[in-house]
Amino acid sequence: MTIMKKTLFKKIAMLGLGLTFFTQSCTNLDEELFSDVTADNFFKTDEEFIAALGQAYRAFAGLGNHSNLWSVQEITSDELVITTKGGDWFDGGVLIQLHEHSWAVDNGFFNNTWQFLYGGVNTSNRLIFQFEQLGTPEADAFVAELRAIRALWYYWLIDSFGNVPLVIDFTETAPVGNSTRAQVYAFVESELKAVINDLPENVDASTYGRITKWAAHAILAKLYLNAQVYTGTAKWAEAAAEAQAIIASGKYNLEPVYKDNFAINNSGSRENIFVYPYDKVFADGFNWPMMTLHYASQGVYKLTQQPWNGYAVVEEFYNSYVDPAQNPGPQGPVWLDLTTDANNDGISDDLGTQDARLSNFVVGPQFNPDGTRATDPGFEGPTTAAPDPDGAPLTFTPQNNELFPNGWRQGGARIGKYQYEIGGTNNMSNDFVVFRYADILLTRAEALWRQNPASAEALTLVNQIRSRAGVDPYGSLTADNLLAERGREMFAEMTRRQDLIRFDRWDDAWWEKPTSTATYKLFPIPKAQRDVNSLLQQNPGYPN
Repeated sequence: MTIMKKTLFKKIAMLGLGLTFFTQSCTNLDEELFSDVTADNFFKTDEEFIAALGQAYRAFAGLGNHSNLWSVQEITSDELVITTKGGDWFDGGVLIQLHEHSWAVDNGFFNNTWQFLYGGVNTSNRLIFQFEQLGTPEADAFVAELRAIRALWYYWLIDSFGNVPLVIDFTETAPVGNSTRAQVYAFVESELKAVINDLPENVDASTYGRITKWAAHAILAKLYLNAQVYTGTAKWAEAAAEAQAIIASGKYNLEPVYKDNFAINNSGSRENIFVYPYDKVFADGFNWPMMTLHYASQGVYKLTQQPWNGYAVVEEFYNSYVDPAQNPGPQGPVWLDLTTDANNDGISDDLGTQDARLSNFVVGPQFNPDGTRATDPGFEGPTTAAPDPDGAPLTFTPQNNELFPNGWRQGGARIGKYQYEIGGTNNMSNDFVVFRYADILLTRAEALWRQNPASAEALTLVNQIRSRAGVDPYGSLTADNLLAERGREMFAEMTRRQDLIRFDRWDDAWWEKPTSTATYKLFPIPKAQRDVNSLLQQNPGYPN
């Protein structure tokens, strides 16, 4: 772990580990107020302030988990899929529902997401209440930061569920009904504008992993980019302006090597604007090696636990990175040459003329550290998966044969976005990227293009991204190539769903997914929440 990461992270992770996640309904705000944490005996020193603030940040720990916000954003898009492999991964059909856009209101992934998001809201509300009781300049600065954190939670809530309860008073315990999406949007916007100039501007060890002025600009930029979806009124000029504020600050730049933003020690990235600093010892929960890699990948990476063989990349999405002239199609895909993988991290050391962002994937033949081929030991479960066409040698093919019931155990490229540690555990120490400078460049580019499709600046910004990836520049921008570029650059960063919706491609058919209706542009208000709060109204199109 680098010095920058240690300086603040130890304070937040070690002093703030007391956070408890609350699983009550969002409208049941009876969160335990610890009697020994009062203005009289706490919040006296910098360490105590940071310890309390750390509880708000520790609420983000669920971002790298299975069946939470990240999962519902990604599995419902055209990026990722979890196929049923004989006896593995059926899970009552909930994963099939997510991929096909046929989900029921009692799908547990949505309730997990709701509880995760409102757990963050509740923690922020409690800490705001406690800090406000102090009435000191130091406390006021932390209140501003907490209000920005709460705004981020509500940004994710309106993006996912639309019409949600707006709860900002920690002392209020009565049930609360839905506010409209536009009302919550206005709250997020007004909160960020109110506090943005009170947030720290410096980008150093003291602000690493915290919401700064620039992170607040990033939330506003993404809020405005999707404003037409959220409220019916486009805010392209505002999105462009918020992105420009970050660009003009000079605080960030594109890292020369794309994959360095996601390395095990990625705290030195000058591209990452806001991250959650995971640590396999002090702040665990980043479980991607378990979630995506094959059982036999345990030997490839010398992992202490066996992966679950779940998340895989949809073939069409994987192929969007590959020059069609070099990709013979389903019978002969272009794979990374893992024989040039000197550090055995699943990423080729020489991507040649291909898109450098192919480092997003683990694909092709897999090798053990001694150079021998890893092998799939066989089939497990009460039924067998379909025999993999490549036999026992472990080979991740871009193709998947079917969603259900007998998917190939080796089917689909696997997520390689974040570097996997050789000898790692089921938890990763890579810091989880929430907002990144490349997204800001693409946000400004799209906002300018929406106002003027011939914008020279928009084209230049997109071509900065393509240049870093080692691919030819675009001669002009279209809806199709702009969406595709966002997809390639932002793979698995919780942006694809909102991008597809914004570009009116969410209802389209893709592999093993039929065309769907507008209902599924919002997730349902979870049945478990409505069962305990009769004031919650279901989103349009879903059964009451």
